[in-house]
Amino acid sequence: MTISSTPFQSSLSLSLSETTKTPSFMEKSRSIYSTKPPDSLPISHFKNPNSTFRLSLILLLLSLTAAADTRRNASDFHSQDRDSLLKLRSWLTDPKVTLSTWTGSNCTAWAGISCSNRTGRVTRVDLSHSNLSGSIHPSFCKLPLLKTLILSQNNIYGPIPPCFGEFRVLKTLDLSKNRFSGQIPVQLSNLSRLEDLLLAENLDLGGRIPDWMGNFSSHLRKLDLGSNSFQGQIPESLIYLRSLQHLDLSSNLLRGILQDFDRSELIFLSLSSNSLSGTLPCFSASVQSLSTLNLANNSIVGGIPTCISSLRSLTVLNLSSNGLNYAISPRLIFSDSLLVLDLSWNELSGALPMKIAETSDKSGLILLDFSHNRFSGEIPMGITEIKSLQALFLSHNQLLGEIPATIGNLTYLQAIDLSYNSLSGSIPLSLVGCFQLLELKLNNNNLSGILRPELDALDSLKILDLSNNKISGEIPLPLAGCKSLEIVDLSGNNLAGELNDAILKWTRLRFLSLARNDFNGVLPDWIFSFESIQLLDLSGNNFSGFIPDGDFNVSSSFNRRKIRNAGELNSDGMRVFVTLVRTRELGFDYDLRSAIRIDLSENSLRGEIPAGLIGLRGLEYLNLSYNFLVGQIPANLEKMGNLKSLDLSHNSLSGQIPASISDLRDLKFLNLSYNCLSGSVPGRRRFWRFPGAFAGNPDLCVEFSGEGCQKAASFPVASGRMFEGEKEEGLVSVSAFWISAVVTFYVSVVVVFGSAPTRNYILRASKF
Repeated sequence: MTISSTPFQSSLSLSLSETTKTPSFMEKSRSIYSTKPPDSLPISHFKNPNSTFRLSLILLLLSLTAAADTRRNASDFHSQDRDSLLKLRSWLTDPKVTLSTWTGSNCTAWAGISCSNRTGRVTRVDLSHSNLSGSIHPSFCKLPLLKTLILSQNNIYGPIPPCFGEFRVLKTLDLSKNRFSGQIPVQLSNLSRLEDLLLAENLDLGGRIPDWMGNFSSHLRKLDLGSNSFQGQIPESLIYLRSLQHLDLSSNLLRGILQDFDRSELIFLSLSSNSLSGTLPCFSASVQSLSTLNLANNSIVGGIPTCISSLRSLTVLNLSSNGLNYAISPRLIFSDSLLVLDLSWNELSGALPMKIAETSDKSGLILLDFSHNRFSGEIPMGITEIKSLQALFLSHNQLLGEIPATIGNLTYLQAIDLSYNSLSGSIPLSLVGCFQLLELKLNNNNLSGILRPELDALDSLKILDLSNNKISGEIPLPLAGCKSLEIVDLSGNNLAGELNDAILKWTRLRFLSLARNDFNGVLPDWIFSFESIQLLDLSGNNFSGFIPDGDFNVSSSFNRRKIRNAGELNSDGMRVFVTLVRTRELGFDYDLRSAIRIDLSENSLRGEIPAGLIGLRGLEYLNLSYNFLVGQIPANLEKMGNLKSLDLSHNSLSGQIPASISDLRDLKFLNLSYNCLSGSVPGRRRFWRFPGAFAGNPDLCVEFSGEGCQKAASFPVASGRMFEGEKEEGLVSVSAFWISAVVTFYVSVVVVFGSAPTRNYILRASKF
């Protein structure tokens, strides 16, 4: 949430000597028309009808001349200002051709430029969102009447020109979202009329925040230095600046003890993503004004003082990602103005509060985030009485008991995340009352029971994650009515039955995981028919039959050729963004951070590997291990330019290893162990990157330089994880390895020492 303000623009009059060297016609005639007659003319002169007519005629001519002069000044530049702007343009690159209109002397025709109607002087320059690059010409600063300068969201680089301090009447300076570097020049302290100073998102702009920042202008209302590289402590002058209403110092390198802003009447304060420490102050000086308080991602410790709830105008309070601890006091009850309360990623403990904010018919909390803390006990009924809630996040705590049936009262709810707790019981049927739900995450709990077909009423649902519970039964056919589903994760449950083609109605599906259940039957032909599918994980079930040789070209993700950056994949995950976009309304979006992946491992699939599956250009991870596949490995592996991991181990594949595997430059994991592969693996083919990938193939030889061909059966099995952070099932886990090692050791001891001749030989040798 930001506070935008437009500075009041008043026209400044210049004396005659500032505008021109010779008096204008209007100035020459001022002696003719005055409030009282001049001494040289008798009073009777003005009573003469002819004189009155002549005077009227003169006044009419004066009016027409003044109007013509105004029309001329309204459109014509002052020549000096025009030259200054042309100098600015000469140093800038303009790919969008925004400055192509800067021709002629008509000010109104120049894009982003406003001039005074009276003097022709430039008063406003707004070139935001123009994609300009380059640096600022020093002659640009020769604009004596400039009041507003906005150059935001460009690629202008270099230090902030010190000559900007010559804009003595400037009220708004916005240089945000550029590439300015260095420190804030001290010359800006000359801008004594400045009201808004915005320098945010210039990553190389830093140093210490100058001490004069809170003293140079008694009119300063808005200061935004967010997302830069400022260091040191917050100057005390800012803490005592009365005029300041909006202060954003977020995402810098600031440190020191968090102080109270004793004298200011702040409306917006964001100090998030710094290294501020200490305890939470009361901000009592801003008790009637403060609307947004964001102190997230610092090192603030201690409890939450109850005085914070006295901030009667507070609408957004974000204290997430700090070191706050202790229980929440039952006296901490906010006003009905509060819309967003985020206390996530702290060490708060105890029971969840029964009441956290006053509620009314017209207002109340819309986002409540207590996730990633140490809260225990049951979910209180009071939370389900906040009928204005649109997002409820209680994940990663120690909550017990059942999900309250009254949760269906939250009819405005869009997102609910209760994952990673110890909740039990079944999924309450009352959830269908939350008919606006977009996200339902109940994964990693102890929930049981069956999936109720009535859940099809959630026809807006995009994300359904019930993984790692104890849910049983089949996928109810009516659930296919949730046509908006994009992410479905039912893995790690006790679900069974065959897959029904009714789920083809999930036409927007991007992520489907049914892993580690008891699904059975033949793998259906339509399983690869989802046009937007990005991840398909059916591992750890009882599917049988052949891998369908269907239309693998349906999914754009499976077939795209663009290689993503390595940092984009790593582990599967998802980030949900819930933001306050308008008063009392949330914006919902998510980012699916998942590799392009197919996992059919640990089933009972047989037959050959379809050539179309191997030829998918966009696939990054493929796991077909622990099945009964036969035949040869398809030779067209070179088409899979994005492939990073391939696991075909523990099958009955035969024939030679395709040489094209060595052409997969991005391949990080390869496991072909425990098959019936034969022939030789030439060392020059870069297979040395995967020394354990060929174990358990008796007829396979691997060449190493200087060592000749060695039987692959003598090599250790491939180590490592196919998917970083993946479940331990499917590959040999570390715990299984050590158990096997210990058992092998003891068996060996028993065998060796159980033989009398061997025992005597060993003991006899040890005496020497």
